This record gives sequence, structure tokens and C-alpha cells, in this order.
Amino acid sequence: MKESFLIEDRYLRSPNDVLRIALAWHENGKEIALATVIGTWGSSPRPIGSYLVIAKNGEFEGSVSGGCVEGAVISAAKEVIETGQQQLLKFGVTNDEAWEVGLACGGEIEVLLEKVR
Repeated sequence: MKESFLIEDRYLRSPNDVLRIALAWHENGKEIALATVIGTWGSSPRPIGSYLVIAKNGEFEGSVSGGCVEGAVISAAKEVIETGQQQLLKFGVTNDEAWEVGLACGGEIEVLLEKVR
């Protein structure tokens, strides 16, 4: 097992890197949520199976959209960590709206957000 998963780079080489970080954070007592891309339609910035792990203090690693909607996912993660209730988040835009909201690909993504226990 490689030890380089504790790097500061947000663009990790593999989804397994994010899962290793999530495990390390959880084992060290951090309260965390895990966001997983579970569906995509059209052109999407990240494939199904992409992860973003978010700590209660706002620290995060990984990506579910290449930066397009991470802010909204991180914000929702705070509520998920507090309540323990998972959320299903859907992001999609029309081509006319694409540049305004940041999901410039014009596709859609569905993200499952759940607290790690």
C-alpha cells in the first residue's frame, strides 16, 4: 500500500486514494461524510464512482465534479454530518445556464452524500 495518499493535492490519482484518506480520517476520530457520484447523464466532469470526502471542519479531498459543484456538496455535507441523514444531490443545467452555475459541460450528475460511521 502506498503512503503518498496524505498529499495536499486535491486532484488525486485514484478513487482508492480518497477512500484511504476517508478511512484514515475516520480512524483518527474525524467526523466525515463521503460523496459518491452514482449517476451521470450527457457530458459530465467526473465518472460514476468518483469520491469526495469532507470533514466536519471543512477539510476535503477528492472531486465529484472537477470543481464545478464541490462548494454545494461540501455545504450539504455539514448537514449530513450533523444529522446523520444521507442526501441525494442532483446537479444539471441547460446549455444556456451552463456557464452561469459552473457546470460548463451541460451534463447532469447525481451524488449520494452519507455520513461515515
